[in-house]
Amino acid sequence: MIGRLRGVLLDKRPPWLVVDVNGVGYELEAPMSTFYALGQKGDKVELYTHLAVREDALNLFGFASETERWLFRSLIRVNKVGARLALGILSGMSVEGFTHCVSSNDVDALVKLPGVGRKTAERLLVEMRDRLDGVDMAGATPAVATGDGVARPPTPVDEAQGALLALGYKPAEVRRLLDKVDSEGLDSEQIIRQALRAAMPG
Repeated sequence: MIGRLRGVLLDKRPPWLVVDVNGVGYELEAPMSTFYALGQKGDKVELYTHLAVREDALNLFGFASETERWLFRSLIRVNKVGARLALGILSGMSVEGFTHCVSSNDVDALVKLPGVGRKTAERLLVEMRDRLDGVDMAGATPAVATGDGVARPPTPVDEAQGALLALGYKPAEVRRLLDKVDSEGLDSEQIIRQALRAAMPG
């Protein structure tokens, strides 16, 4: 079991990271909350990890804190909540924010998260309430084809769009969120941060 990685950040293109550990490049999927906490390419990083073993794949997930990883592991134990949905929840809401929603029975805030319908939100409130008691809260985006048939490197908006789709948002919802963001001069992480903020109430 891989529980933690410490190495050099080789690449970060939401929702994927590549970390070089003594010459071995580990590819991880991470929530946006972790991306916000990381530095730039070439920086040293330390991530808490969760390895999901399936018959057809080994998927490694990375988190900036043990609390984030704990919440991810708790979420995927909830009925009908998989890794993709858990990453979307952590991307759209902080651990503290999620805890507040559960303690205050805030269904409306949870249904704003990608892939969370009312039934799922209600299930999360019921199943996560006891688990949260006493918890201390102290690859790469492909090139996009242009009209002339020549591939061009992805723009920050393209990368943000791909990341939001990977987090579980539907295409129409992604377009709506990105339309609310003035993306001029922003990188993909900043665009995603503003789009996710626009998705939340208040």
